[in-house]
Amino acid sequence: MDQTCTDQTCRDQHTSGRGPDRRGLLAAAAFAALGTAVAAPAARAAPHTSGGRARLTLPAPTGPYPVGTVSRHLVDHARPDPWVAAGRSRELMISVRYPARDVGGYPRAAQLLPGEAAGFDRLNSFTGVPQGRVDWAATRTFAHRGAPAARCGAGRWPVVLYSPGVGDPRSLGTTLTDELASYGYVVVCVDHTYDASAVEFPDGRVATSRLPEEWERAEREGTFTALLEKTCAVRVADTRFVLDRLETVVPAGSEVSAVGMFGQSAGGFAAVQGMHDDRRIAAAANLDGVLAHVREDHDPGNLSTAARDGVDRPVLLMGMEGNDHHTVPSWGALWDHSTGPRFDLTLRGSRHAAFTDAVALLPQIVRRLGLPGRTVTEVLGTVRPRRAMAAERACVRGFFDTWLRGRAGGGGLPDGPSADGAELRRVR
Repeated sequence: MDQTCTDQTCRDQHTSGRGPDRRGLLAAAAFAALGTAVAAPAARAAPHTSGGRARLTLPAPTGPYPVGTVSRHLVDHARPDPWVAAGRSRELMISVRYPARDVGGYPRAAQLLPGEAAGFDRLNSFTGVPQGRVDWAATRTFAHRGAPAARCGAGRWPVVLYSPGVGDPRSLGTTLTDELASYGYVVVCVDHTYDASAVEFPDGRVATSRLPEEWERAEREGTFTALLEKTCAVRVADTRFVLDRLETVVPAGSEVSAVGMFGQSAGGFAAVQGMHDDRRIAAAANLDGVLAHVREDHDPGNLSTAARDGVDRPVLLMGMEGNDHHTVPSWGALWDHSTGPRFDLTLRGSRHAAFTDAVALLPQIVRRLGLPGRTVTEVLGTVRPRRAMAAERACVRGFFDTWLRGRAGGGGLPDGPSADGAELRRVR
């Protein structure tokens, strides 16, 4: 198989950009931390507006390591791209987050490059946020471009893949991916080209999402289920291709034999289905992703093979209010058919987008643009955003600490809500 990989140089110009889409074992210590956890400090204050557009900050990761990042351009010459005209090979962009040895003199990476920001703005699904009012390209992550990787004193760093929701860029999970990297994980974030709102390549090309037009065609032709099947199959194929290239894209010293995967919505589907299809994935966390090709999470039928067969390795289901293995048929099928460890947590009061960076960004947008307060609850639910963020960080890290690192105390999932709040409920 002829494959190529090239570096991407991140750009720092500012433009504009948009959105979430349609549609976890927790270590005891991590769960205990939720009692007093709040969002970590944001970046040093930057102007709140630029040219009349809101400028946003992300929360700092809480782990002991600074975070480095590199972006890679991957080309699978053996696979034609299924979304474009015949003859073009499948191309992906990935970002690798990792524990850094030193970040001095290495600039912080933008969350979105200019072309990605513009595409995000056009497809914004943050309900109630007007187009053109947020300077999406101005947001900086806490990952430093090209910083040297830290050495792992106790062996090698485990690797975790991240897949975003339908229509979302890989960077809309930055709050979680940078958090994992700060605790000693190498995280590979995957953009699914022509699915994501926009993907910017090193030569300046920008591939925008084909899904809006594909969905319109599917509605006219009555092929919506087939489109869902195709979308999910492409994501799993992308995942397996990235797994093939791990040795070439992760920093030296990373333990690629211990691989986990997580994602939100369709990214959660890809994580579980990817584990079902590929034994290189040792554990998977699904953040509110239905595991069937259906319009609504609670619709029966059209199960994925992962849901139909079950899995024999650890899986975490972490759902919004109302989504658990008793109410979502595809989760119930996975639960009943699986033989490996499985865990089901509800983030109480939450809605679907609460498992993305919207939980950190949307409250700022509402304040700075003077939008109605209901904008937050319509997108994120009634859960307190800072508490939701802390819960998600603790759950995802605790799950992978247990199943990729083998750390003791992994039986610390709660029987009910935490002592002083109702963010999490374990579903039996």
